Amino acid sequence: MSTPLSKPQIIAHIQKSLNYTVFDSKWIPSSAKFVCLGNFPRGTGVMQIYEVQHGEAQLVKEVEKPKPIKCGTFGATSLQQRHIATGDFDGNLNIWNLETPDVPVYSVKAHKEIVNSIDGVGGLGIGDGAPELVTGSRDGTVKVWDPRQKDSPVANMEPVEGEAKRDCWTVAFGHAFNDQDRCVCAGYDNGDIKLFDLRNMSLRWETNIKNGVCCVEFDRKDINMNKLVATSLEGKFHVFDTRTQHPTKGFASVSEKAHKSTVWQVRHLPQNRDIFMTTGGAGNLHLWKYEYPAQRSKKDGEGGDVGVAGSVSLLQNVTLSTQPIASLDWSPDKQGLCVCSGFDQSVRVLIVTKLNVV
Repeated sequence: MSTPLSKPQIIAHIQKSLNYTVFDSKWIPSSAKFVCLGNFPRGTGVMQIYEVQHGEAQLVKEVEKPKPIKCGTFGATSLQQRHIATGDFDGNLNIWNLETPDVPVYSVKAHKEIVNSIDGVGGLGIGDGAPELVTGSRDGTVKVWDPRQKDSPVANMEPVEGEAKRDCWTVAFGHAFNDQDRCVCAGYDNGDIKLFDLRNMSLRWETNIKNGVCCVEFDRKDINMNKLVATSLEGKFHVFDTRTQHPTKGFASVSEKAHKSTVWQVRHLPQNRDIFMTTGGAGNLHLWKYEYPAQRSKKDGEGGDVGVAGSVSLLQNVTLSTQPIASLDWSPDKQGLCVCSGFDQSVRVLIVTKLNVV
């Protein structure tokens, strides 16, 4: 019998009010510090570093930048350097050394319009192959960058001539389990989800979930594609089983109506890929567990393999705010520790308990 206390609890450990709009927050790997990215009311960008000490978040460093900063990732850096890559409102991709964050160590005008989303792979000892960054923008393009190569992207996925440009809201790497293979998944404002194979430079799969795609994430970047979660505007999210691709039916999926409002983010627990958190437009967090079916694939009439979707169960939910929680990042080092930020101009450090027993 499950008692309320046997379930994971989501505890708000620290709450810090900020004097700017925060768009993204990220743990600095192998540290008790996190970075907040956003924009001041006067229209400039801001990057702040906080350290968690004795139940408080202490401000360590603050730098102001000319343009508001929308998103950031540590995914393409080494554990020695721990450089953060950011995308801003002017379409710039910058990489910063947080010890000396006044001048970027790498800078490129990546897009004509705002960089909505960024992801990295090949760094931090996660995933094989070269360190790469992917950016998605309102200009409709998705570009892959190698920080060792200046000025030009290594791949550029854009609409063909005459096709309408869709606003790309989210990008994510996956399938980076050896030196050659790598995929990028992109979600767009019209509900399109596209999976690009970077090894063959081809569109591997696409679908439409009928609502703007706010966030996509693979459960792991560095394994043969296993699961992909996509969240959308009207409270729904979809879990695709990406292990089995059918030539016509694509991937099997299960969808869940989680929130009454936009599901802004999904983040998988680094220590357990079947547990993930979604963040909602009404200031709530939902913690989910994916259960696999007895058999993950079956044969269709023609003898081809078709995937079988599993099920999703809600472990816990909590309301932290009245405003959307726009970003969430699990600590890669400490299970259950996460940082999230919302449009109520505050950042929170949360502790999620009992994750080892669910």
